[in-house]
Amino acid sequence: MMRPPILLLKEGTEDSQGKSQLLSNITACQAVVEAIRTTLGPRGMDKLIVDSRGTATISNDGATIMKISDIIHPAAKILVDIAKSQDAEVGDGTTSVVLLAGEFLKQVKPYVEEGVHPRIIIKALRKGLKIAQDRIDQIAYKMKFNNDEEYRTFLQKCAATALNSKLIHQEKDFFSKIAVDAVLLLDELLPLNMIGIKKVQGGGLQDSQLITGVSFKKTFSYAGFEMQPKHYKSPKIALLNIELELKAERSNAEVRVNTVEEFQKVVDTEWNILYEKLEHIYKSGAQVVLSKLPIGDVATQYFADRDMFCAGRVVDEDLKRTMKACGGVIVATTYDLNDSVLGKCEYFEEKQIGGDRFNIFSGCPNAKACTIILRGGGEHLLDETERSLHDAIMIVRRTVKNDSIVAGGGAIEMELSKVLRDYSRSIAGKEQLIVAAIAKSLEIIPRQLCDNAGFDATNILNKLRQKHAQGGEAFGVDINREHVVDNFENCVWEPVIIKKNALAAAIEAACLVLSVDQTIKNPKSGGGEEQQGRGRGRPM
Repeated sequence: MMRPPILLLKEGTEDSQGKSQLLSNITACQAVVEAIRTTLGPRGMDKLIVDSRGTATISNDGATIMKISDIIHPAAKILVDIAKSQDAEVGDGTTSVVLLAGEFLKQVKPYVEEGVHPRIIIKALRKGLKIAQDRIDQIAYKMKFNNDEEYRTFLQKCAATALNSKLIHQEKDFFSKIAVDAVLLLDELLPLNMIGIKKVQGGGLQDSQLITGVSFKKTFSYAGFEMQPKHYKSPKIALLNIELELKAERSNAEVRVNTVEEFQKVVDTEWNILYEKLEHIYKSGAQVVLSKLPIGDVATQYFADRDMFCAGRVVDEDLKRTMKACGGVIVATTYDLNDSVLGKCEYFEEKQIGGDRFNIFSGCPNAKACTIILRGGGEHLLDETERSLHDAIMIVRRTVKNDSIVAGGGAIEMELSKVLRDYSRSIAGKEQLIVAAIAKSLEIIPRQLCDNAGFDATNILNKLRQKHAQGGEAFGVDINREHVVDNFENCVWEPVIIKKNALAAAIEAACLVLSVDQTIKNPKSGGGEEQQGRGRGRPM
């Protein structure tokens, strides 16, 4: 007797399982790696990505490329997630983490094809990760400093390593100094939102500047604004969340008046309320008035007549940074304005920078905030400069908290590869092959650095293996001379946290892909039902 088929899933559901499905997932991850691998290192190429709205982005930042590329394969999306997590946690090493995860999967793929159970591979990957991280801790160098100048130089070298692979690497010394100065101006928690980055087209990259304090673009202004002074020494600053203009009545508002006098009273009351607010602000002694809400033409003229400066519709983020730097409180009423809620700074000015005018507060008493004004030729260059600077700032923040470093330029990966290869020879069974595959995978970083620079990768990797076998644990690729060099002495330094985080994220991603043994894709809404055809008697 024929058994009736049992339908578990909706008609049209795609269900793939077993070895072929796992291999398909690994192949999808490798396709992502192929797309991103050429962006690694100082000689990496850039990608031009055009999104669905036609916006073009030029970048070689791994996380940015992964975010903008609309990857739809469910397994490949795991690589997007690890790139984002690396970007959020450390800021740099986003391309490395995707490359490592893809290479781990590529090297274990033959064992999957031969029938090795994924759980055995996952166990070996986790064991390899632990050995690698222990080795990083052993060879990590904790810096010791005799004075602040040495500490600052050390941070600048870490930032310069991060900027080496960016579009602005020619200006790495200039921007690494800006990144270090910006981070050292913050308080102990090092909040990233206290560093404002503003972009002004025009000028050269060297015209970029760091302002100790707060700066933002001149806000929308009414008539009377040009009569206001644009320079103040030691002004008091009022930070408001109040609308200083006559409001239009709501469309469905109804006021019943019987005489002209009554109507006049309503109008006068409205004006009186506004003038009362303005008088309170004037009497408080504030010379600079900033408000999150609009400041109308009447208020602007009122302040101009009294030699006061005002700016309405200030972005919330800028207002909060001003409060953090200059002191004071953002208030929602004018009735209790006194010195305890007003901010202060040494000097305020409105200054022309490029084609824009900026309000600049300098000499702030609690300078726990700063603003970087970037200059550059085109919009794409400025956007990429901002992304590069973000990576450098994140590196400096992490290095301030964890000042252990290792040599960069593929040196640490070659050392871990050597350690894992030696360990694999000391164990028996299938794990020996998997650990050896992990050791081989780690060589992808120095190999890709060579490929991207146009060097003979095989030749340089052989030299590196020899150096590391002889105990030269800091030897990595020398991009400038097509040779190998001690990158510790060469000042190519990376914080330990980058490497540990990248390894952990890459191994976790590989384990996640390997542990999936079935993919079920539900049909799109309405796609599962068969299209109704032309039945008998139905018109064409």
